[in-house]
Amino acid sequence: MSKKEEVLSAIANDHLGVSKLKALISDMNIADIAEIFEELDKEKSIQTFRILPKAIASDVFAYVESDRQQTIVEALTDAEIGEIMNTVFVDDAVDFIEEMPANVVRRVLKNVQGEKRKIINQILQYPDDSAGSIMTTEYVALREDATVQEAFNTIRNTGLNKETIYTCYVINNNRLLVGVITAKKLMLASPSDMVSGIMDANVVFAYTTDDQEAIADQFKKYDLLAMPVVDKEQMLVGIITVDDIMDVIVEEDTEDMEKMGALAPSDDPYMKTGIFRLAKNRFLWLLVLMLSATITANIIEGLRKALRSCPSLWHLFPCLWTPAAIPARSLRPLLSGAWR
Repeated sequence: MSKKEEVLSAIANDHLGVSKLKALISDMNIADIAEIFEELDKEKSIQTFRILPKAIASDVFAYVESDRQQTIVEALTDAEIGEIMNTVFVDDAVDFIEEMPANVVRRVLKNVQGEKRKIINQILQYPDDSAGSIMTTEYVALREDATVQEAFNTIRNTGLNKETIYTCYVINNNRLLVGVITAKKLMLASPSDMVSGIMDANVVFAYTTDDQEAIADQFKKYDLLAMPVVDKEQMLVGIITVDDIMDVIVEEDTEDMEKMGALAPSDDPYMKTGIFRLAKNRFLWLLVLMLSATITANIIEGLRKALRSCPSLWHLFPCLWTPAAIPARSLRPLLSGAWR
């Protein structure tokens, strides 16, 4: 029995105490814990989330599907909501808020700290599917006139709550993006070296209004783990990490597949979409196909006489193979293999 199955069995049968169940869940990967919630009912989901250690509760919340997130939030107190939302990364908070109804959004934002609430509202104002809408403001920025030793001090003091510390971005006194530097390069440099002397000034970046699909192509082209995002004045305002761009790739590929399957693109998962919603999404494409098929049939019908006079086209138009279209005597050489 896998650990996931063991946890699900323990939750269903209540044969483990809270402390033992808590310890068992704590040893699992965050993504695996989130999968458990997909197989629990509403009541069990709330009970299980409440016993999660505080150190991992916010991380698990970010991985849970939006419908489960709503179920959990509606059952939590304002203090518990504030504790979660103030510890999750900004981009995860924005993703959650975008999926929630207005009444849940109002309650959530009411319990978010002032500065973080301001940042979330700012990101929500960017156009959908733009770089600004998927970026996070939790990154490490280093001054170009700092030494390597000072850079490490900055990382130690600010890196705990940042999305990533493996790639740091170099800014000048006006917060303009001037370079990028990796943690590896900092570790291999002398403590007295200047950041400006070892940074890479050739930075691949995106503007806040750039399309997310184009950014995904740049991630693939340059093998990036993160990309800085700047405003029109070239000031650094955020970064996009590879985990967010993977979500974009899945979203865009799903949209393309839906179009190929004659479905209007939808943000809802296919298996969780109602039959009438699916029929509505497919209706426009089916109408177009029906009209085009009708036009094609009328064209073929109008040319039927001309097509009958050319036997070499019979195999291209099976619709002409009818008793009315082909005399019986014409079938004999065809069936015997004499006709070429």
